[in-house]
Amino acid sequence: MAVPFRRTSKTKKRMRRTHFKLEAVNLVTCAHCGAMIKSHIVCPTCGYYDGKPIIVKEANKEAVKKDETRKKTKAPKTAKPKEETKVVKPTKANKDKAKLAIEQGKKGEK
Repeated sequence: MAVPFRRTSKTKKRMRRTHFKLEAVNLVTCAHCGAMIKSHIVCPTCGYYDGKPIIVKEANKEAVKKDETRKKTKAPKTAKPKEETKVVKPTKANKDKAKLAIEQGKKGEK
């Protein structure tokens, strides 16, 4: 068996072990109940994932039924009156004013 020629120093040993560590768990809040859960996992408290009921629990059966009936009976959207915008047609006077403004800007007159 091979024997190391030199003893491993404290710094070499510690540099090697820099990646050997625990990482904090990334937690997010559940959009439905607000509990802290791991991301991309069904919420253990309410049973929702991505805003949809995946696991129906005893306490949440009534809430799920209410949500389903609410989705089925949506109120029809009312048409909003469109705001009328006035379109200004370019006239000869408007064109002359624009040309004068450009010319004055080139000359430095204001």
